[in-house]
Amino acid sequence: MHVIATAGHVDHGKSTLVRALTGMEPDRWAEERRRGMTIDLGFAWTTLGSGERIAFVDVPGHERFVTNMLAGVGPCPAAMFVVAADQGWQAQSAEHLAALEALGVRHGLAVVTRADLADPEPALAQVHGHLGKTGLAGIDSVVVSGRTGKGLDELESALARLATTLPEPDTEEAVRLWIDRVFTITGAGTVVTGTLTGGTLSVGDELEANGNRVRIRGLQTLGEKAERVTATARVAVNLRGADRADLSRGTALVTPRAWLPARVVDVRLNPAGSLRGETAILHLGSAAVPAGIRMLGAGTARLTLDRPLPLRTGDRGLLRDPGRREIVAGLLVLDVRPPALRRRGAAAARAAALDEVTVPDAAALLRWHGLLTGGELRAMGCPPAGTPVAGDWYAGPGHWASLTRRLADHVARRPPHDPGITVDAAAQLLDLPDRRLAEALVAPPLVVEGGRILPAARSLPPAIAKAVARLTADLAEHPFNAPTAERLAELGLTGKALAAALHAGAVLSIGKNVVLLPDALDQAANTLAELPSPFTVSDARVALATSRRVALPLLECLDARGITQRVDNDRRALRPRG
Repeated sequence: MHVIATAGHVDHGKSTLVRALTGMEPDRWAEERRRGMTIDLGFAWTTLGSGERIAFVDVPGHERFVTNMLAGVGPCPAAMFVVAADQGWQAQSAEHLAALEALGVRHGLAVVTRADLADPEPALAQVHGHLGKTGLAGIDSVVVSGRTGKGLDELESALARLATTLPEPDTEEAVRLWIDRVFTITGAGTVVTGTLTGGTLSVGDELEANGNRVRIRGLQTLGEKAERVTATARVAVNLRGADRADLSRGTALVTPRAWLPARVVDVRLNPAGSLRGETAILHLGSAAVPAGIRMLGAGTARLTLDRPLPLRTGDRGLLRDPGRREIVAGLLVLDVRPPALRRRGAAAARAAALDEVTVPDAAALLRWHGLLTGGELRAMGCPPAGTPVAGDWYAGPGHWASLTRRLADHVARRPPHDPGITVDAAAQLLDLPDRRLAEALVAPPLVVEGGRILPAARSLPPAIAKAVARLTADLAEHPFNAPTAERLAELGLTGKALAAALHAGAVLSIGKNVVLLPDALDQAANTLAELPSPFTVSDARVALATSRRVALPLLECLDARGITQRVDNDRRALRPRG
């Protein structure tokens, strides 16, 4: 099944067209039929000659009912844009097109109706002119008369072609069904309807609505009972455990534990710099929620919603000013759990971080948040890549390296005969949410003995530990000035003694007789990050204050670990850090 929303100015024949295509009455209310004007959302469906099943969400075109229109269009992947030949492009034509553009609708069909009342060519030219400036440029167009039936065959063919271009939904993803209608059936209880855009619903499934657990008692799609419905589909869901008073248009039925209720979100605006007020209405899915606005940069803002919504990065919505009755900006959700802005300059720094990405991925979220579980990343809309650092925890490489250094520095500053710090104390010190993270941070030059974290050198024989301490002193001011073979012999770090120190992680060998301290690679990466990129071996040698004997194997070691990469025979660049 494919679900298509109508769009266009009031009294341009949207409902008449749906009626002619489906043989069904989309206007549900007697007042709508009496006035000949759609007020609320209507629903109808048909099976095309190609075998494709098409469901229509018919939306009102009057400016007073734009909120209803947005609730219908919001979850739909495609639109049928209608303009009347005898009236041409009108005010709500422009507003509906602005809404589709803001919501990122890129699939559709343009229809010029009432071709029996006026020459359709001028209206058709207007439609192509306006659509050509948006993401709907180049869509098919058809001329019809809903009254006489002329052009309906061509319209069916165009709808069939549109259906083949629509993206395949992910039927395995978590469900988020935006409710557009709630009612009660005697003997059955509460029923909600909506457009299922992803995932699968089955009778007996447990879902959440506003944090409360409900269960699917029955399902219908296009008027037929079903045990299971997959996206994309119009669906009616009979719920057990749900009170009608607790549900409304704009509520979402979601897979439990798969979504994060978001009250504060960071977004990118289009167009940038378009906001003038401090409040607006956020329209996303079928929801319309008042939102406070704090500008971060010219193109980014932080929204504080009146009530939480199940949102993910990559969601598209729009902000509307109800006072001016106009769409202010389209928006793309960037972060559904943004960090607090407590320090001076924090908003500008946050804007700069957001501007680094187009659509965030797991690497960007980890760069911003430092630590997240795989479950949190998936719920935020960015499935994790790579290997967790501990349990289900993932870390941004830069943040993980910083935690490693902080732990090593803390342990190194403790008195020589100190018994070390417990794993739990380390987790508390670093403000870690899980003690397993503290355990995972223990790497050379640290070890865990008896549940305590201490320097690896402390577990070495006294003579070797003393030699490592002397090497540490040698490298204190110039960490890349590796000792010569003669100096290593003087220190007593040769043969078995050197092998023992290497095994304990107390020192690092990057080449024959080239020995440094264990954190040398991280230090080198930080130093090289200050250089203009790309840089030569000579540039690196000078920046690291060392010799070519050390610089060359050090760079090769950084290459092997994926910290740097060759640009050509003599130049390198640092790989981007996640």
